[in-house]
Amino acid sequence: MDEFEALYRSHVDAVYRFALKAVGRRDLAEDLTAEAFLALYRNRAGIDTSLLPGWLLTVVRNRARDHWRRQAVEQRYLQSLDPPVSVEAPPLERWILESPELKPVHRACLMLRYVHGMTRAEISTRTGLSDNQVKGHLQYALELLRRSYRKEPL
Repeated sequence: MDEFEALYRSHVDAVYRFALKAVGRRDLAEDLTAEAFLALYRNRAGIDTSLLPGWLLTVVRNRARDHWRRQAVEQRYLQSLDPPVSVEAPPLERWILESPELKPVHRACLMLRYVHGMTRAEISTRTGLSDNQVKGHLQYALELLRRSYRKEPL
């Protein structure tokens, strides 16, 4: 295992840079780098280490090609579908998004709570607000929506 770690440390930067140039996205480059080293780990008995990093770069190149081929197939498939029908937001979402009385923090809390079904604790974690702040924003926002609803004629 020490030998593999040494190989990893000595080649990971070059492999990652090559992957990033090949795909142009950090997240995908990280995945390709990980896949290359996973392939090396699985096949380490049959690989001559003098061929590294070339062998790793070849793995990244092949996986990047696979990615681009999949992307092309997906694009052709999506283009073959009928044009998308515009879907209007459900009334609750539209009401929350279009209410001029609400501040962005109120909209975010309402959408996360009532559209996405999150608990106050989950909203707190997601937004970085305290639980009491989330509770206060939800209560205030609901009161604003009640007031605006009473003003609108049926």
